[in-house]
Amino acid sequence: MVGLQIEHPKTEFYLKNFTAAKDVLFAIKEIGFKGGNSNIGKALKQTAQKFFSHENGVRKGIPKIIVVFIDGWPSDDIEEAGIVAREFGINVFIVSIAKPTPEELGMVQDVAFIEKAVCRNNGFFSYNIPTWFGTTKYVKPLAQKLCAHEQMLCSKTCYNSVNIAFLIDGSSSVGDSNFRLMLEFISNVAKSFEITDIGAKIATIQFTYDQRTEFSFTDYSTKERVLAALRGIRYMSGGTATGEAITYTTRNVFGPVRDGANKNFLVILTDGQSYDDVRGPAASAHKAGITIFSIGIAWAPLEDLKDMASEPRETHTFFTREFTGLEQIVPDVVRGICRDFMDSRQ
Repeated sequence: MVGLQIEHPKTEFYLKNFTAAKDVLFAIKEIGFKGGNSNIGKALKQTAQKFFSHENGVRKGIPKIIVVFIDGWPSDDIEEAGIVAREFGINVFIVSIAKPTPEELGMVQDVAFIEKAVCRNNGFFSYNIPTWFGTTKYVKPLAQKLCAHEQMLCSKTCYNSVNIAFLIDGSSSVGDSNFRLMLEFISNVAKSFEITDIGAKIATIQFTYDQRTEFSFTDYSTKERVLAALRGIRYMSGGTATGEAITYTTRNVFGPVRDGANKNFLVILTDGQSYDDVRGPAASAHKAGITIFSIGIAWAPLEDLKDMASEPRETHTFFTREFTGLEQIVPDVVRGICRDFMDSRQ
């Protein structure tokens, strides 16, 4: 629980601090009143960024919820805090009590603050209590909202609700040292996601003329094990049949998870011309609901990269002349995945 010790937010206690309801109730009664301005934006942002960690008692698979009780109106900007909360997968509820006083109205920065703070502006995440008198009768309806897990729409984010398969070119032109740079790139992208048994999933396939699933979506359910598996991948060496590799991945890697809750992404890394057609296999992957990012290095032809990439092709296609340039692409790919995830939910 974060006590909005209004001017400067202060954490009164964490989820891990108490395991019995009576202890929680006692701790709440011990919270002292401070007064001051209602800097809700500052308090919401700090809570979203620092409160919900495993170390502080957060459990996997349980929706993250912030209930903001406010008397009147916030005296600071709340929009940025609302964005941060959504990025962290937090369901924000605004409970407004009574109307603002004339003095408060003079300090309001945005009268539409509720719709900018809540998880979704659909009426579910806001709740009004008209007066401080008789608030008890409003407790049960609010509690029913907070227990409606199926409506916690912001629990799913790009960080915990995606399947990302990496298709790696293992052809002879790559070489072992450059192959290691590609694996490092994949590791750095994977580190951005919440890889768990109920969260994001990672798979890796290496291809030449043949294809080899290094590990599938169901093989590893922790980030540590995924990163360890990436370090253990051995370079194949051979030709370049990217089209067949896409078909193989669509059927054998995405096939078993096609009807799951996560959104599917395929990131292709290649350094040269494919010996087979890539357009047909890529079109089939797109039709199957797989969003493709194509990343070319060195001699990879731009035409092939665009033929494989999802629309709009310009934002799903990347190229670097040197393998060392992959490091700079990492944040762009992560942002691209998150952008597509959010667009798919509009």
